[in-house]
Amino acid sequence: MSSPALRDRYLADSINTASPGKLLVMLYDRLVMDLMQGEESLRASDRDTASEKLTHAQEIILELRTTLDLDAWSGAPGLANLYGFLLTELIGANIRREPDRVAACRALVEPLRDAWREAAAQAS
Repeated sequence: MSSPALRDRYLADSINTASPGKLLVMLYDRLVMDLMQGEESLRASDRDTASEKLTHAQEIILELRTTLDLDAWSGAPGLANLYGFLLTELIGANIRREPDRVAACRALVEPLRDAWREAAAQAS
């Protein structure tokens, strides 16, 4: 089996066997990575890559928003509103080519990712 095929199989196995908490952290990790790469691409005037990364970040946020149980805890509606804000900002940043808006979104997402990582570690 080739190296790319082995890597793909490893990633698929990692996702299929991950706990819900680990999956959430994996989504946040990828979201932060997409935001970083999207911001860097905008700063480098690489419009195609920036759009690809920011669009993927939006898809992750939509998935997070869709799977959020608004009745599970009192903070869920606020988190849903934050996801809506992030979507609006990323769409605007992508259209207007504003890397600082992407950086501001990342500054909001990174502490959330860290908090979810800590919660997942405590739960396991």
